[in-house]
Amino acid sequence: MKQFNPDNKKILEILIHVMGWGIMFGIPLFFMGREDSNFSFAKYVGFLAIPFSFMAVFYLNYFYLIDKYLFTKQVGKYILSNIFLIGVVCIGLHFWMEMHRPEPDDIQRHKKAADALVFFLRDVTSFLLIAGLSVGIKMTGKWYQTEARRKELETSNAEAELKNLKSQLNPHFLFNTLNNIYALVAVSPQKAQGAIHDLSKLLRYVLYDNNQDFVPIEKEIDFIKNYVELMRIRLSWQVKIETDISLPAHSGILVAPLLFITLIENAFKHGVSNDKPSFISINFHTENGNKIICSVANSSFPKDSKDKSGSGIGLVNLQKRLELLYPGQYTLQNERTDNGYLSVLILNLKKEKV
Repeated sequence: MKQFNPDNKKILEILIHVMGWGIMFGIPLFFMGREDSNFSFAKYVGFLAIPFSFMAVFYLNYFYLIDKYLFTKQVGKYILSNIFLIGVVCIGLHFWMEMHRPEPDDIQRHKKAADALVFFLRDVTSFLLIAGLSVGIKMTGKWYQTEARRKELETSNAEAELKNLKSQLNPHFLFNTLNNIYALVAVSPQKAQGAIHDLSKLLRYVLYDNNQDFVPIEKEIDFIKNYVELMRIRLSWQVKIETDISLPAHSGILVAPLLFITLIENAFKHGVSNDKPSFISINFHTENGNKIICSVANSSFPKDSKDKSGSGIGLVNLQKRLELLYPGQYTLQNERTDNGYLSVLILNLKKEKV
């Protein structure tokens, strides 16, 4: 996404101010008819005092009073400063308007004295509205700046936390896999050698592709298949492993690397027995063209406290990574079933940009 240039934003703000005040200065011209004989340059000069007074109140608040008093929580000083400012501007505007009015007769003089208070209250109300407008615009701009900084900080924190989780994930994956190979050494050294070769291919994926935020789903599936085959070597004939992967070819689907492997690792850790019939069923498919669903079902053989095959950090990290990478875009369910355990992870799809 193309980021908005701060210089362009500043120019846009200036243009908005220029257009706003341009309309204010042009009000007499907008309402003047072609046959209007009452308009004169002298009258327009007299009118200019009004927008200039508005500008004085607006920008003294915008550039000075709000920052000095309101944002420093000195509300009383801010109110007193505006009372003084508006009073001075109203008095100055009154004398300016008097200078540009024709000399009144006795009747007009009496009427003007009677209406002076009304016009003074009108001017004060107008300037209060201008000061309020300045506060509103300034506060809105401040809020946007604060919100932008907050989001930037959240992004930085999320990236730092994600890197931390990845640094935990790689040793965790390696630890579990090496435990499996260690068990295989006692059964068949030759198979253990082959398993180490397969492990090197898996680690190549973990160390290099894991540095990317998202990878093509095909790479992730190949990694899972290699992992399953590596685990299959040491299992007895009583363990039934089924994989059903129904994904469209060249789908362009992107996923965060090493998300699904946590569920599969747990299935091998808790779903396999050396002397009893057991099973693991792994299923991948898409739904409605906008979701990918991974379900892992396995028999249940919980490890006792003496088992050191893992630290239990996998599911905790998985939940945190999902919150960082797929906030509000995923569903993770773990539940016991009649014959074992079922984990289901549903992700909204990400397509490769073409």
